[in-house]
Parts: sequence; structure tokens; C-alpha cells
Amino acid sequence: MTDLLAIYLQDHLAAATFGVELARRARAENAGTELGELLDRLAGEIERERDELAALMDRLDVKPDPLKSAAGWAAEKLGRLKRNGHLVSYSPLSRVLELEWLIAGVSGKLALWQALRDLAQHEPRLDPQRLEQLIAVAQGQLAALREHHRAIAGAAF
Repeated sequence: MTDLLAIYLQDHLAAATFGVELARRARAENAGTELGELLDRLAGEIERERDELAALMDRLDVKPDPLKSAAGWAAEKLGRLKRNGHLVSYSPLSRVLELEWLIAGVSGKLALWQALRDLAQHEPRLDPQRLEQLIAVAQGQLAALREHHRAIAGAAF
């Protein structure tokens, strides 16, 4: 276990906190729609995966960095202040950008699970089969997000 791996895992835990908050907010703004249903499922999956990452970190003797996790939470809140073409309300651009942030986050998470799967060859505390399952889940999440993004972007512009 290296310090660099610890930092990497802490950064991903903070990013997962950002992702959970973003998916929850986007879900609330899209309640009652097909996109809202996807975001509801995604928010729960990201939260469970964040918990799984925290447990994995514990097995590797890596402590979460509370400052980084707080920064991930705060970054999502600050992201609400961006200009979106509407002064104080949710807009079609908000939806497009939120999906793009979620696509970026899930892409990063996919890379995390792949890197850990490769590391599992040398680290017995990592379960390569579980990491393969997490990779498959992330790939499914990406496919669904990209499909919705195409439709939402087309309607917005």
C-alpha cells in the first residue's frame, strides 16, 4: 500500500460524495419522469458504491479524509450557482450539465474499479470478482446516462 493509493482512494471517496449529492438533486428536479427514475436508481447505486469504497479503504487501512469528503459535498452545493440561462430556476441546460457531470464521475469510477481490479493480482485484500461486478455496473450506468444525455441535449438545443 502506497501513500499515492491512499490519496487516490480518498479522492474517489470525495468524488462519490459529490456524485451522490448531484444525483439526488437532479432526481428531485426531474421527479415523475423517466430521467428522474434513472437518477433515483443511480443515486442509490452511487451511495452503495461509496459505502463499498469506504469499506474497501478500511480493509486497506486507508482512513477517509474528512476535509476532502466535505469539499466534495460543498462543491456540489456551489455548482448550483452556475449560470444556466435562467436567473433562479432549473433550466434545460441544468439537466444537460448535470448529466455531463454524472457521466464524468461514473467514467472516473469505472477507471477506479478497473485500476483496483488490476491491483487485485498483487493485493489479496481486494476481491477481483467483486471489482468485475462493479465494473459491469458502472458500464451500465454510463450507457444509460449517455442515452439520456443525447435526448436531453437534443431537446435543450
